[in-house]
Amino acid sequence: MFTLLLALLPLAAGCDRLPGATRPRTAFDAAAAMDYTRTQLAFGPRVPGSAGWTRTGDWIVTMMKARADTVVEQRWMHRTLKGDSIPLRNVLARWNPKATQRILYVTHWDSRPTADEDPVLGNRGTPIPGANDGAAGVALLVAIGDALRKAPPTVGVDLLFVDGEDYGASFDPPYADVLLGSQYFASHLPTPDYRPIFGVLWDMIADKDLNILQESHSLSAAPEVVSRVWQRAADLGYSRYFLPTGGYEVTDDHVPLIERGLRVIDVIDLDYGPPTPDGHASPSYHHTLQDTIDKISQQSLQIVGDVALSLLMDTY
Repeated sequence: MFTLLLALLPLAAGCDRLPGATRPRTAFDAAAAMDYTRTQLAFGPRVPGSAGWTRTGDWIVTMMKARADTVVEQRWMHRTLKGDSIPLRNVLARWNPKATQRILYVTHWDSRPTADEDPVLGNRGTPIPGANDGAAGVALLVAIGDALRKAPPTVGVDLLFVDGEDYGASFDPPYADVLLGSQYFASHLPTPDYRPIFGVLWDMIADKDLNILQESHSLSAAPEVVSRVWQRAADLGYSRYFLPTGGYEVTDDHVPLIERGLRVIDVIDLDYGPPTPDGHASPSYHHTLQDTIDKISQQSLQIVGDVALSLLMDTY
């Protein structure tokens, strides 16, 4: 995703600084989420049309069919700016599919086909592993599915795995080769009147140094959802990780959903890498071959998973 840095807070030193975060606040199982992340990485890069993409998509469908009431797949072909045709696939897992009051959680499951930000120029044509940028978000939703299977919600819950977020080079409008799954979903909603109570996109949420700022599109389009999420994090004692200040403007999968009228925000920690005294991640692992399992944290998954699951519990 393309970003414009608006504000940064100084970050504390340390690569895995999560004091006070080791005790789970909910039934969310971060150890299982780490295992789900490893499983995806073992399939290989999830570039649309690749073998790893096929295996991962099939795995998501299998996992969700064992957990949700209903699983819907959206499949289509996309013609790229270069003239190639690529297959794409969204997966929508639904609890209480007939309920009118619904909550939507979104993550992207594809991985970037090029490590275009890698410090080694010769690596920039290689697909990224995408441990944090894709796999961790998928793992988060699958682990939430585990919790919902054990304690079914009374409202409708939709877990949406979108494809093709990170395929293209440019994140400028009209988003020709990026945000493809969210654009398709926005144009092919489950029902014409589909309007969840609120929605959250979970992206890059397992960084060892977790600092989640309030994304600017989210603050403009759905400030009440931002307040709901950050207040829940504060109630759980996680204010040092969900920082109550505006930060980045991020072109991400929530943008097409906002444009369709859905009140969806982006929960994202884009400062991905060890912090420096000036508050910047250096080096950044974003869109590089360094986005690997050792760069993410089970404790970060627990923090974000607690917030995500607690939000659903609050709406039961």
